[in-house]
Amino acid sequence: MTQISQNDTAIQIMLVEDNRDYREVIELAISEEESIQILSQFGTSEIALRSLQDPATIKPDVILLDLRLPGMSGLESIPYFHQYSPAAKIIILTQSDRKSDVLQAISLGASGYLLKSARVHEIVDGIRTVHSGGASLDAGVAKFIIQKLQARLPTEKLKIDLSQRELEILTLLSEGLVKKQISDQLSISYSTVDTHVTHIYEKLHVNNAPSAVSKAYKLGIFPKSG
Repeated sequence: MTQISQNDTAIQIMLVEDNRDYREVIELAISEEESIQILSQFGTSEIALRSLQDPATIKPDVILLDLRLPGMSGLESIPYFHQYSPAAKIIILTQSDRKSDVLQAISLGASGYLLKSARVHEIVDGIRTVHSGGASLDAGVAKFIIQKLQARLPTEKLKIDLSQRELEILTLLSEGLVKKQISDQLSISYSTVDTHVTHIYEKLHVNNAPSAVSKAYKLGIFPKSG
């Protein structure tokens, strides 16, 4: 476990990862970012959770959480991180792209799911996106979710009143694009995209993009590809 002095203006990160070498890679990458700081590092979920139960512990803004950990797994620990640090957003950072891991992490409330093969700038962008209230989903994982869920579409679609623009934006979210990329692709303002995304979440009764994509395919909102 490592605790680092706090920079009050930076996004505070808790890193839960048992691979020391990978922790060092992430720490080195984030050290180049003035607006992001590693607040603490832990090799197991148990020790990380124990630290959060201490009233004196400064709570993180974002938790980078590996799934394959000794003792309690990342998936098992997600509800406890929500309990002990409810304001913190969780980004899964793992090597696993297994359908069961992806869907379970999203259903448990993870705001992001990135593979360790992601480039440093993708991880940094994911942290900023999640901290600002968005969600970060690895593009490869997004395609994976789509392919797997299409086979489970219901025969009768549930009526969800999405506008054509909302459906268009939801489709781009399903392809792994973030709000800024959608704004550029559709030539509309970021704030307009943000408003549409908020409406999509409200209509689907979800809190983030991965959950919206997952629910959309489960409900058959997207047509099955031929």
